[in-house]
Amino acid sequence: MSTSTPNATSTPSTSPTITTDALIIGFGKGGKTLAAKLSAAGRKVVVAEASANMYGGTCINIGCLPSKSLILSAEQARRDGANSTPETREAAFEAAIKEKRRVISTLRDKNYHKLADQDNITVITGRAYFTGPHSVEIATAEGPVAVTASKIFISTGATPRIPDIPGIRTTPGVYTSTGLMDLDDMPQRLVIIGSGFIGLEFASMFADFGTAVTVLQHNAEFLPREDADVAAAIRAQLEAQGVKFLFNADTKAIAPAADGGVRLSVAVKGMTRGASQACDSTDATGTTDTATTTSPTSNPTDHATMSHVQTKLSDDGEPRFAEPAEARFCLTTDAVLVATGRTPNVEGLHLEAAGVELTERGAVKVDELLRTTATDIWALGDVNGGPQHTYISLDDYRVVWSQLNGSDRPYTVKGRKHVPSSTFLATPYSRVGLNEREAKAAGLDYVVKRLPVAAVPKAQVMRRPDGLMKAIVERNTGRILGAMLLSVESHEVINIVKLAMDLDTPASTLRDMVFTHPTIAEALNDLLA
Repeated sequence: MSTSTPNATSTPSTSPTITTDALIIGFGKGGKTLAAKLSAAGRKVVVAEASANMYGGTCINIGCLPSKSLILSAEQARRDGANSTPETREAAFEAAIKEKRRVISTLRDKNYHKLADQDNITVITGRAYFTGPHSVEIATAEGPVAVTASKIFISTGATPRIPDIPGIRTTPGVYTSTGLMDLDDMPQRLVIIGSGFIGLEFASMFADFGTAVTVLQHNAEFLPREDADVAAAIRAQLEAQGVKFLFNADTKAIAPAADGGVRLSVAVKGMTRGASQACDSTDATGTTDTATTTSPTSNPTDHATMSHVQTKLSDDGEPRFAEPAEARFCLTTDAVLVATGRTPNVEGLHLEAAGVELTERGAVKVDELLRTTATDIWALGDVNGGPQHTYISLDDYRVVWSQLNGSDRPYTVKGRKHVPSSTFLATPYSRVGLNEREAKAAGLDYVVKRLPVAAVPKAQVMRRPDGLMKAIVERNTGRILGAMLLSVESHEVINIVKLAMDLDTPASTLRDMVFTHPTIAEALNDLLA
C-alpha cells in the first residue's frame, strides 16, 4: 500500500525491486478498474503512472471531464450574455478554468487514494519501460525501481498526433487540447487545425465563450463520414455560433507573429481571391511576397486575420492558377489548436524487449482477447488501437477480467455490440450503428426515419429546438440499424437506442413504448412511427 499524496512520488519503502502478481502500466479507466478488481481478489498489484498529474487517466485529467466542465461553463456564459464584452468574457473564462481545475483536482485525488490506500496495491510514480518479457524498470524521482510481474497490462492511452509542419512544435501559442484547456487567459482569436469531432467540440466551446474561431479543414467535405444532411445541420449550427470554416486548407508553416500572436502560412486549393485584410506582407515561412495588402484589423475579437499573399498571373495580368488552383494566405491569430487526431502512447516503453509487436498504425497489436504477441501481456484502452472512448477502456477491462476470473466463455472484443458516441457541441450530436451512407454501401434494404427536433415538446420547453433526429430501420425486419441524433440531451437518449439494438428489439418497441412526458426520449415514439 502506498500512502503518499498525489503531489509526492510513491515508491516502495523496503526495496527497489518488487515481485508482484500483476503490473499495470498506466492509471487509465481500464487499468485502474482492473487493479481494484485484482486487489479485491487478493492479488498483489503494482500500478505505474508516469505523471502525478495523470492519476485517474486521460478522461479525468485532460480529456472528457475537464472539457465537458468547460463546455458547460461556456454554455452558461452564452445563455447569461457573459460572452458579449471583453471584460465579461475574461471573467467567465477565468471562472470556468478555476472550476475545471477544482473538478479534476478532486477527482484525481479520489482516484489516487481509491487504489493507493489498498493493502494489495502499490502505486509508483515514474515512467515504465520493459527490460524483458516480464520485467520492467520504472524511472522515479528517487531512482529506478525494478518490477517483475507474472502478468502485465499496458494501459498507457494515446497522445495528440502532431503533424509535420515547420514551426508547429516550437512556436508559442500552439497547443494541443491539453494545453488549450489550461490557459489562464482566453484567446480572442483561435485557429483550429483539423475539423474532426474533437476540433469541433473546442470550436463550439470557445465560440460560446466569445472567441472568434476559424477551423481549417484539409479536404473539401465537412464530416465526410456522416450523412450529408446531418453534416450540413452540424455545420449550420457551428456557423450560427460564429465559427468560420476554411476548406481545402493545407497549413505550410507556423511562426510567431509580430504582435505576439501566431502566424500560419496556409495554402487553399480552389481559391482564387484573397481576403481584404492582411496579417502582414511576410508569410509564415519568412518569404516576403509582393502582393498588395491592407493593414491588419485592430479589433481583437475579429476572426483570424487573413491576407492573400501569393497568386500567379497570366501574360495579360489576369490571375492564373496551376491545376488544382491554389492560393497562399497568411493567417494571424492569438492561439492555434492542433486537433489532428491521437496516436497510441507507446514511446519509450521498449516493447521490443518484451516481444510486444505493433500494428502498422503504431498501436499495440492484440487479438480479440486483448492479448499482445507476448505471453501474459495484455493491452487495454486507446493504446491498442480500438475506439478512443473511456467506456471502451472500461469494456476492455471486462474482456481481460473474463479471462482472469476463470470463465469458460470469456467475453471478447468481437462480442462488443453497437458502440455509441456523443460529441458535445452546442447541440450535442450522438450516434450509434450505421448511418444512411453506410447502409446504402452495404446494400441493405432500409427505410429512413426523420424528425425535426423542433417537433419535440420538451425541446421547445427547454428553448433548444435546433437539430434533427434520424434513424435507419431495416425494411423487412424492423431492426434498428442505426440512429443519428443532433439534439439537446441526445447523449442520454442514444443509450436507449443502443440498448434496443443490443437486444435486437424492433423499432416498433420504441415506437410504442410508454415514456414519461415531457422528455426528449419520448421523441423516439414519433421518430420511429
